Amino acid sequence: MVETENQPPELKTRALPLAGVSFSGAATLSLILSFLVMFIVQVAAGKGYESADWYQYLAFLISPVCIAGVAVYAFRKGAVSPRKVYAPCKWYYFAIALLLQFGVLFSLSELNEYFVRLLELMGYERSGSALPSLDGWNLLPAILVIAVLPAIFEETLFRGIVTGGMREGGWGTVPIVLISGALFSLFHTNPEQTIYQFVCGVCFALIALRAGSILPSMVSHFANNAVILILTARGYEKFTDLPRPAYLSLVITSAVCLAGAVLFLILFDKKKNVKGGVKEGKKFFAMAAVGIVVCAVEWLALFIERMI
Repeated sequence: MVETENQPPELKTRALPLAGVSFSGAATLSLILSFLVMFIVQVAAGKGYESADWYQYLAFLISPVCIAGVAVYAFRKGAVSPRKVYAPCKWYYFAIALLLQFGVLFSLSELNEYFVRLLELMGYERSGSALPSLDGWNLLPAILVIAVLPAIFEETLFRGIVTGGMREGGWGTVPIVLISGALFSLFHTNPEQTIYQFVCGVCFALIALRAGSILPSMVSHFANNAVILILTARGYEKFTDLPRPAYLSLVITSAVCLAGAVLFLILFDKKKNVKGGVKEGKKFFAMAAVGIVVCAVEWLALFIERMI
């Protein structure tokens, strides 16, 4: 996380609009590169490439590559510092981050499942898992590309640059957590995962703000993606596919962990809590508007496609 202490005033004023530019840049570049890669692959490989493992890996690499470019730009501008974004923090934040993610992963998956079923009642068609082969040793490169890289680069963008810029701009903790969570969910443009991604984004932002570093949220993000991949590799594409007693035990235990972690961060860890609203929000939203529109259109297009 970007700290506010000892920052020159001109850097503080640049951090907020830079956060918006970074979000727009990542969203727009990801869309452009996706279309470019799709066009080149269609010309070179013809039909049937969508299910190939090499294409699945390529598709998952687009977003981290674009975010990496945006992060380099933001760091070179100097409004955010890598040293502060990846600052060391107290060890117990890593333990809290894992408890938090364990809680979100299972108890919130149940809530998200009800949301998807509601969409299905409206005529929505659930999408399948677009993943490369996870058999045997294939799981290792999948974890690298789908768990490690997103944890590094998405946390750098959302909790380091975007959330950090909001903090530098004088925003309060509550609007930072909620708005950054909403942007994180929107960025993934997946209607089925809207609620789940929003809650994940909120939790990642909260732990990053409290720890003063994005390292715990990186660990939490990695754990989320890695556990999903491992369970899918074992044949559990949905957590409800687990044996019923095991599933119920996981849901209850995870709900307790989630409640405990959130209560600790909100009620007992207030040293870095900042009261306030959205100060000079126009600076951020004017720069983030392009990214918000791009992601919203992608989300809506996918929703309509699944409704037809």
